[in-house]
Amino acid sequence: MASTADFKNGLCIEYNNDLYTIVEFQHVKPGKGPAFVRTKLKNLKTGKVVDNTFTAGVKITTARIERRPHQYLYKDDMGYHFMDSNSFEQVTLSENLISAPQLLKDGQDVEVVYHDETETPLNCDLPQFVELSITYTEPGVKGDTATNATKSATLETGAEIQVPLFIDQGETIKVDTRTSSYSERVK
Repeated sequence: MASTADFKNGLCIEYNNDLYTIVEFQHVKPGKGPAFVRTKLKNLKTGKVVDNTFTAGVKITTARIERRPHQYLYKDDMGYHFMDSNSFEQVTLSENLISAPQLLKDGQDVEVVYHDETETPLNCDLPQFVELSITYTEPGVKGDTATNATKSATLETGAEIQVPLFIDQGETIKVDTRTSSYSERVK
């Protein structure tokens, strides 16, 4: 058991018979009335973010989660297959548990979050940036850079993203996995 004084970003709590992680919180002491803590909670199963207010000092139940390194192997009709980097055991996850499944490539290192008591996988987090090569894009027009114009590009995983006009086919780029957007060119 913990109280609202123990809140910190990333803390995993049990709330409404579900697991949530604290995205952000703010302790508020109004001039009149009791203090309270305003929070944004992210559901670990659905990914939905909800706002909630706790009265200061209220007891909450914390949940223990564990992050384990895994390596992506392949995808089939059963789901996405990963191998634990420490025990070499394989686990199959459904697409809704993966943060950006369209950016997964064979051999990609990821972190799978497990609920410590039940040993069930809750979600799979990719690194913040992944390096992928471009398999197809239209050639850019020289001199057409007065604005931040973009064009569509197909990545080696099959995903399509928008890239600047100067990016050519065969180049390797960094992609932000949180937004599935172009970040920079890899030299």
